[in-house]
Amino acid sequence: MSTRPSLEIAVVSPAGARTAREHGADRVELCTGLELGGLTPSTAAVEAAVESGPPVHVLVRCRPGDFVYDGEEVALMAAEVRAVLRAGAHGVVVGALTPDGALDTNALATLAGAARDTDPAAQVTLHRAVDQASDPVAAVAALPGLGITRVLTSGGAPTAIEGSAALTAMAVAAPGTDVAAGGGVRPGDIAGLLTAGAGSVHLSAKTRATPRRAAGWVPLGAGGTSAEDDTHFVTDGAVVAAARRALDAAAGGEGRAPG
Repeated sequence: MSTRPSLEIAVVSPAGARTAREHGADRVELCTGLELGGLTPSTAAVEAAVESGPPVHVLVRCRPGDFVYDGEEVALMAAEVRAVLRAGAHGVVVGALTPDGALDTNALATLAGAARDTDPAAQVTLHRAVDQASDPVAAVAALPGLGITRVLTSGGAPTAIEGSAALTAMAVAAPGTDVAAGGGVRPGDIAGLLTAGAGSVHLSAKTRATPRRAAGWVPLGAGGTSAEDDTHFVTDGAVVAAARRALDAAAGGEGRAPG
């Protein structure tokens, strides 16, 4: 490969971005609602993460659930693309499908166009909506024509290591597109993912935060099943550092040192 593979960590806060940077991440993907698959973070969170972390790519997804969007939702996400890039993000991570599982090329063209109009240098990544496409490899093959240079994918499988064969096919189908392996990635998977053709690896390196409450607890939403589970995720620096070591070892030679 012409460039060294990179390590991206999904984070949900400026503190997570800082932890990722300190333990060796090359960049972060910032979102909120990681337990929902990730949603668009606030502009203030983007600004703070840009100040505290490595280069920030921002997930733009206006709601949980499927990736079939109506015109109002696409317009909202185009506005979010512009807002997060103006807040200092280096790139955006977007995706949209048609009801039959094809790429929604009109929606993606709108989102990629909003990015280019705001910052011509911004990288546009297709997120894991591709893993719910009817033909993930064919979807990746169409990306260069949409101006999308990177795809975050598990190869259509529950985890990226299970989708290794599809990752290889994607890299062949779209030369020059960075196939970023993501989805259940553990440090021990990284060597195999690079061998499969991944140009970068993505993991959340998350752990549940210890609840800080001292008072009583009652459920406040569908996700609150117990006081112990009703918490949030934080970035585990030890997992980031382990992923950094695994990536450098697999790639050969010296990588970026933590700190």
